[in-house]
Order: sequence, then C-alpha cells, then structure tokens
Amino acid sequence: MSPRIVRTVAELRAELAPHRADGIGFVPTMGALHEGHLALLRAARDENGTVVLSIFVNPTQFGEAADLEAYPRTEDRDVALAAEAGADVVFAPSVEEMYPAGFATTVSVGGAVAETLEGALRGRSHFDGVATVVAKLLLAVQPDRAYFGAKDAQQVVVVRRMVEDLGIPVEIVARPTSRDADGLARSSRNTRLSDAERELAAALPRSLRAAQDAFADGVRDPRRLAGAVRDELAAAGLEPEYVEIVDAGSLEPIAEVVRPALLALAVRVGPVRLIDNVVLVPGVDDRIPLTPVERSHR
Repeated sequence: MSPRIVRTVAELRAELAPHRADGIGFVPTMGALHEGHLALLRAARDENGTVVLSIFVNPTQFGEAADLEAYPRTEDRDVALAAEAGADVVFAPSVEEMYPAGFATTVSVGGAVAETLEGALRGRSHFDGVATVVAKLLLAVQPDRAYFGAKDAQQVVVVRRMVEDLGIPVEIVARPTSRDADGLARSSRNTRLSDAERELAAALPRSLRAAQDAFADGVRDPRRLAGAVRDELAAAGLEPEYVEIVDAGSLEPIAEVVRPALLALAVRVGPVRLIDNVVLVPGVDDRIPLTPVERSHR
C-alpha cells in the first residue's frame, strides 16, 4: 500500500494523531533514496507502529548553489521505494512551508561538535542549517525515535547534542553505514559519478581500510593512521580536503587512540564531494570488507 503523502505540518500532525500510542519512527532525508535510506526505514518499521519519511532538500545547509541545484529530486521513485520499505507517511513540504515569510530563527550548536571537520571546512552556517531543519522536522513529526546513518557521523553528534540541550523527547538512533560491495558508502551523490570516477571513488574505503589495518597492527598515533589514508588516496591520484582523527563523542582532537575515535575524511572525485568515516575502537576489529565489483554501464 502506498504511503500517504502530506505537504504541510498541519496535515502531518492530523495524520499522525491517532497513531501516537503505538510509537512513531521517523527517517529524515533529502530524497534520492538508496539502500542506506531503505535500511533506516526497515529498522524504523521493525521498532515502531507508524513510520514517517520526510523528503526535503534543505537549502540552508548547502554552501554551494551549484551543489543545491544538482542535488537529485526523484519524489515519485522515492515514494515507491519507501512503500516497499514500510513507510506509512511521507512528509514532503515545500521550502515555503519549512521557511515561511519572515522566518528569522536559527538553531546553532556550538563547540567542537559543529566547528571541526565539516564545520571547519564548510563554515558554521552548514550545521546551523542542519540543526535548524532537523529541529523543525522533529517538532513537526514528534517521533519516538529518529533514524540516521552513521556515514554522516558528525551530523549525528550535532543532532544528539541539540536534542539533549533542548530537551526534545526523541531517541536518536544511528545505524551502520550502508556500503556497496567494494566498500564505497552509499550516497545520493554517487549517481553523479561517471563510471571512471566511480572506480576512483573506491579508493575512499580502501584508504579507511588501510588505517584500520594499521590500527589492528597496533598503531595508535593519529598522524600515522591519517598518513595511511593519505597514502592510499594519493596512489589513486586523489587529494583529500581533510583527513582527521578525533574523539568519537566530543570530536575534540586526540594525541593517541586509547578510546573510541572517529576517522573522517572528505574528498572530491571529479565534481562530486564525498565523505566517509570509520570508528576506531581499541580491542575491536571492525574492518570494512572490500570486494571488487564490476561496474555496469548506465
């Protein structure tokens, strides 16, 4: 059965009112759904009576107008996929619904969680945009649980900080990064890669795996671990925008990996900016499986 599509917050709240006692799971997206999104929907389906998917390409979190313009919009396809994965309601508001005339409020999360990694490179406005739109979506849906992918690890940390600071009554659930057979993290942006660029992009998970291998061999120096990533990327002719190893909870810099640490990177492959990460945990071997795949022609 196709999910109910609603466009306004008023419609959404009316639709969800009879179902709140059974638990509401929420998966916020910008559309262009892939297997990673569908895995989140299936997890929400397993744990909640009603599942809501939002589709909203949020203009306030894009630093580049061209990136916003190029972001794929595939609502009909997304709704069909969401139906198969168990969504009951699709909230697909307009920009005017989310940011009406006179809108003048920003939710801003401070400290290292928003100012390092993507925040340092893209500017404070990026996570201001993320925090503001997620806060508005959570207030609109009022879910019991909201599901995010671990690929956007910093976003998850920012959202958790915001939810805790503002006392929003929702559980933030982070699910493992969904990957293709060669390890590349699934992303809506991957569709913009040519076949040759897609082959190059496989260097990202290989580089993270190189660091994981070094970590498994006992390396705990963040500089050496980051160096293993950079060497693997350089072998593919790629120059990262950043490779950083920080505390997995606070995102503060660390001198040695003695507790869970986030290894995060950003790399441009052709016109497409890709991010990825792994968490390094002493005593835990959780390396990315890397299986060569044959690319089919589009």
